[in-house]
Amino acid sequence: MTTCMENTDWDFVLQFVSEPLDLEVHHVPEKLIAERSNSAVPVQVPTPPDSFAASPADSPAEDDTLVSVSTTFFPGAQIHSLPPDLVLLSSDSVFFYVHTHALHGASENGFAGLLPPSSKAPPGQLGPVVMVSESSTILNIVLHAVYDMSCSHYSPPFESLTAALSVLRTYGLSAKRYAGPSTPLHSLLLSHAPLHPLELYALAASYDLYELAVSTSCHLLSFSLASLTDDMADRIGAIYLKRLFFLHFGRADALKRLLLPPPHPHAPTNDCDFTEQKRLTRAWALASAYLAWDARPDLSTNAIESALAPLGDQLSCELCRKALQDRLKTLIVQWSVVKRTI
Repeated sequence: MTTCMENTDWDFVLQFVSEPLDLEVHHVPEKLIAERSNSAVPVQVPTPPDSFAASPADSPAEDDTLVSVSTTFFPGAQIHSLPPDLVLLSSDSVFFYVHTHALHGASENGFAGLLPPSSKAPPGQLGPVVMVSESSTILNIVLHAVYDMSCSHYSPPFESLTAALSVLRTYGLSAKRYAGPSTPLHSLLLSHAPLHPLELYALAASYDLYELAVSTSCHLLSFSLASLTDDMADRIGAIYLKRLFFLHFGRADALKRLLLPPPHPHAPTNDCDFTEQKRLTRAWALASAYLAWDARPDLSTNAIESALAPLGDQLSCELCRKALQDRLKTLIVQWSVVKRTI
């Protein structure tokens, strides 16, 4: 039945082909090939679409929605042998694709109770999406610490690192474990010591990060303890504040003890007896008293040498000059080995 209907349709169409068309045909003189090619208006042949391109009717509607994904924790990141099964969404709408077992193993409270009970994601999906209250900058630092990776290439500001340590505690992550010695976060924090020594020392003290406080304390030798505010003293705490005071006072006392002995006298000669050598002793006492009066924990060896070395210009005895040089070398060596940290 179907075949008969198709034949009938084709007969209906072909009857118009068999009938002559009443069209007027104007005979146009043919041109040579050369004349055809020299036409003023070039003929443009449209480029056919690629065979694999979809037709316009099949192309999907453009979606203007933008999704921000972490450049480190994205679905195809090679940070773990297993694919991610959990998505963390920061407060500024950045997606982080992580592993539930990694967060469970690092956190003591189930990442503040946000982790789902099961880590098995349905086939073809990347797990549930969990929203957190932290920004992408803070969350990025925390996740790098959990995965034992450095985030120094992001150059996070010191304020963000300070906030990240607080977030570690919120999510049940030990600051001593993830900001302790030999960790990437410890090195990143320590890189801010030259610019933020007091703030970093207070931060280390508040989390009892002793090694970080020790490494930072040498940058506080030039800090004036008299300018310490009550709020900062409260943040540092009694123990680490005492250690900082003892560092300053201990170095000042050590400098006074090292300056006290004068150059060793030499055997009397015809030109320089014990009475003549007392001139060097008095000059040394005056110069060392000047240094000891304003003894600073950060006093450099160059400052000591520039204050005491000119004493030799007033001496005519070569043995006294030699004794002064030896005493100055000994002083510089002794001062350089005095403890510079808490």
